[in-house]
Amino acid sequence: MAMTPATEHQFDTPEVSSSPELLRERRRLHTKLKLATQIGEGIDGYIIGGIGMAMTALTADLHLSTVMEGLVGASPLIGIFVGGPVFGWLADRYGRRPVFLVDMLIFLIGSVLQFFVTDGLQLFLIRLVMGIAIGGEYAIGAPLLSEYAPRKGRGRLLASLEISWYVGYALATVVGAAFQDVHGGWRWTLASSAVIAVVCVALRGGIPESARWLLSKGRREEADALIHRYGIEIDVTAELGERAQLERQGFLALFSREHLRSTVFASVFWAALVLPYFSIGTFWTQVFDALDMGDNAVAALLVYSFTAVAGVTVGCLVVDRIGRRRLLIPPFWITAACLALVAVWPTSTPVIVGGFLFFIFLNAASSALTAVYPLEVFPTSLRATGVGFATAMSRVGAAVGTFLLPMGLDRYGVRFVLLVGAAVLAVGALVSQFLAPETTDLDLAKAARTAREPGE
Repeated sequence: MAMTPATEHQFDTPEVSSSPELLRERRRLHTKLKLATQIGEGIDGYIIGGIGMAMTALTADLHLSTVMEGLVGASPLIGIFVGGPVFGWLADRYGRRPVFLVDMLIFLIGSVLQFFVTDGLQLFLIRLVMGIAIGGEYAIGAPLLSEYAPRKGRGRLLASLEISWYVGYALATVVGAAFQDVHGGWRWTLASSAVIAVVCVALRGGIPESARWLLSKGRREEADALIHRYGIEIDVTAELGERAQLERQGFLALFSREHLRSTVFASVFWAALVLPYFSIGTFWTQVFDALDMGDNAVAALLVYSFTAVAGVTVGCLVVDRIGRRRLLIPPFWITAACLALVAVWPTSTPVIVGGFLFFIFLNAASSALTAVYPLEVFPTSLRATGVGFATAMSRVGAAVGTFLLPMGLDRYGVRFVLLVGAAVLAVGALVSQFLAPETTDLDLAKAARTAREPGE
C-alpha cells in the first residue's frame, strides 16, 4: 500500500544537497552499484546455464557416474547453502562493503580453476567453493542495492537483478552452444565466467558502506554524511529503533516469534520457485529425451532460456504496478497446473510445448520477487543474515532437486519428476497465500514491520 503525504514527511533525514555536481556523483554511484550488483547476480545464472550446456560432454570426458553427475550439477547450490548464511552474518556484523568485494574474488579464482580439472571430484569441489561465493553475493549484493534504493520504484530496481540472472543463464547457453563442437569446449564454457568476474571486481572499487547498516550500528554521523551526499530516503528513527533488540539476538533473531513468519515465507516461496526451474534446466537434455522430443535439445534449451528472460522482464515491469502478492500467488497455481498437464499428456507435442512455455514464462515472472521480497521482510540489522538464510534454504531445495532428478528420471520416469515439480509449486502457492505481505511502495523499515505484523 502506498504512503500518504503525511507519512512521507515522517522521515528524519538530513537536508540533501541538490547541486549539479553532487547530483552527478549520486547518479554515478547508483549506476556503478546497480551494474556491480546486476553482474554479480547474473553470474549465478551463468554458471547454472553453463553446466547445463556442458554436462553431456564433461560427463563423457571425465567418466562421471550418475551420482557424481548429480553432485557436479548441484555443487554450486550446495555451496550457496553454506555461503548465504555465513557471508550474510559477516555482512551484518562487519559491513556490506568488504564482503561485496571478497566474495567476487573467490568466484574469479574458482572460475579459472575449472579449466584445469581432471576428474569429477575436483570439479565438484571447485564449483562448491564458487557456490559459497555466490551465496555471499546473494547475501550482500541485493541488500546493499536495496539500502540505497528510493522507496518508489524499488521493486522494479531490485527485480532487474533477476533479469540479470536469466540473461546470464541465456548468455551461458549461447557460449556453450558456440563451444559445443570444439574439442574440450566444455572447459572453455565453464571457465568463461572468469571474464565476467573480472569486470565485476573492477566495478566494486570505491563503493561506500551502506548508510542503513551504519545506522544499525549506531554510527549516526557517518550515516548522515552518506544520506546527505547521495540523497538516500531513510526513516532514520525506525532504523535506530530496531537496533538494540536485534544486536542482542543476532542470528537467532531469525527464529524468534517476531521474525519467524518472515523467515519461513522468504525461505519457502523462494525454494518452491527455483527447485523445478533449476532441476529441469540443468538436465534439460535428459528431460527432452525422456519426452521423445527428437534431436533438438540445444535449440529447445535456447528457447527455454530466452522465454525465461522475457518472463522475468515482464515481472520486473509490473512488480510495482500490480503489487507483490498478485505477481506471486496466481502464477504459482498456474505453473503447477502446467507441469501437471505435461505429466498427464507426455506424448502430446502441443501440450509439452505449451505447458513448458507457460511454466517457464510465469515462473520467471514470479522469480523477479526473489530479488525483492527477502530484502523487504527483514529489518536492516538482520537483512543480510535473513537474505543469506533464505538463499540457503532455496538452494537446499534446488540442490536436492538437481541431485535427484537424473536418478528420478532413470528409476521412475518423466511423469513422476514433473508431478513432483507441480507439487512443490502448489506448496509455494499455499504458503504464499497465508504469509506473503504486501510491501509495495513502503519504506524498508515499514515493509519489515508489515511483514511481521500483517494486520498493521
